Amino acid sequence: MQNLTNNTKITIIGLGYVGLPLAVEFAKKYKTIGFDISAPRIAELKSGTDSTLEISDELLQSVLKDESAIGSNDTYFIPTDNPELLNDSDIYIVTVPTPTDKHNRPVLTPMLKASETIAKYLTNGNIVIYESTVYPGVTEEECIPVLESKSGLKFNQDFYAGYSPERINPGDKEHTVSKILKVTSGSTPEIATLIDNLYKSIITAGTFKASSIKVAEAAKVIENSQRDINIAFVNELSKIFNLLGIDTQDVLEAAGTKWNFLKFKPGLVGGHCIGVDPFYLAQKAQEVGYHPEIILAGRRLNDSMGKHVATEVIKLMMKKDLKVIDSKVLILGFTFKENCPDIRNTRVIDVYEELKNFDVDVDIYDPWASAEEVQHEYGIDILTEKPDLTNYSAIILTVAHKEFENLELSKSDSQVIYDVKATLPKNNVDARL
Repeated sequence: MQNLTNNTKITIIGLGYVGLPLAVEFAKKYKTIGFDISAPRIAELKSGTDSTLEISDELLQSVLKDESAIGSNDTYFIPTDNPELLNDSDIYIVTVPTPTDKHNRPVLTPMLKASETIAKYLTNGNIVIYESTVYPGVTEEECIPVLESKSGLKFNQDFYAGYSPERINPGDKEHTVSKILKVTSGSTPEIATLIDNLYKSIITAGTFKASSIKVAEAAKVIENSQRDINIAFVNELSKIFNLLGIDTQDVLEAAGTKWNFLKFKPGLVGGHCIGVDPFYLAQKAQEVGYHPEIILAGRRLNDSMGKHVATEVIKLMMKKDLKVIDSKVLILGFTFKENCPDIRNTRVIDVYEELKNFDVDVDIYDPWASAEEVQHEYGIDILTEKPDLTNYSAIILTVAHKEFENLELSKSDSQVIYDVKATLPKNNVDARL
């Protein structure tokens, strides 16, 4: 493949929070196939709706076409779960999840399975680009061998590869995919330039061409590791200041007046990026004989915060002489971040489970979360209607959804109000993280 034209055919593997926005952008200029193994997800997209809320129905429907568009001169976006449509593509882009297992070890299965699928249709001159967050070396040491063995083709002779880490911020309608500078890389200098030009054609914020695939992989994994460590620091400060009887938010506000103070806030660190990616870097570090002290310490600290929040609420209830066992407690918010329906790796579950250990009757209300998805993923039935806030001995605001901004809550002797996100008026809550 030498040049990019309107006839260039791109296939995106994985149509979640990363893949769909990318596919829609590419579909404005190229013939774009979006492949996902989830039949319900494909059916939803074919109907012109995105349940992740990353793409508006209007925008999705503007590029959406059915399979009859294949072979025409039109650009298009065709979502499918039929792998046969991957045939005749010029560029394959992998945007599948990279989770960890219960022992926090990287799980590369989705990437390797995606590579196997692509290999069946790989032809001379094709380029395979990976966007999933990984540790340095995954593309060339794990994925490329699968492509070679399953296709019978030779890397950097018959086909080429690249890595361009995703920088999607779920729920952020300002920093959308085209407005975030994109790091790119390729397996040869020529391919690196072609891949860079490919992304330049849709990314208005511009691109940065890394010197190698491993450098691009490393750059991505340290972005989230750095953020994780910074949040761990302020989470630890929160624990210290709580013991000293000092309001953490007041301290951060005062410190934030210095021009170079980094303005991080304490909180529950979940999601599919910050709460997961540091384990990928730690795994690779341990493979080469180095035990990463700070990275893993930050992960341990952040993973402790759910239990900490629950324990603090129980202490506050006891101070007010409120019954704990069989008491009713309401958690407001379950998604991993505000104004976003994504419940993957939400750490609110830690607050819930710790409260249950105290034999507390816990309700969860989140207008953004799908009750069916929460039940399927966590086995919990959440409320689907806004509850009466006066029915609870304690209320914990865990996620700062816009729907929670004007809650009519105030301190009383009969109820504890705990604000994890420090979004409610200070005088209206008993404590905040």
